[in-house]
Amino acid sequence: MTRPLISQLVRAATSVGANYSEANEAESRSDFSHGISICAKEARETGHWVRMIVSASPEHKAEARRLWLEARELMLVFGAIVRSCKIKVVG
Repeated sequence: MTRPLISQLVRAATSVGANYSEANEAESRSDFSHGISICAKEARETGHWVRMIVSASPEHKAEARRLWLEARELMLVFGAIVRSCKIKVVG
């Protein structure tokens, strides 16, 4: 029952790392910001799949909570990075 959910979770979670790697190789600040915003979206999606797994398999709630908190923390970090990229430096 949870196999399709786990598959989606793995895809979203591994996408965070792949997109972060790509963002670090960005050629412009705008490119970097866009890549990091994709990381935030993938982290958010990861949290969604974790919640779906708990709905389908409540006995995994404690372990899933730790994963959800980590996904949430990554989402917040990536969001902060994107916001800081949008701040214009006035000199």
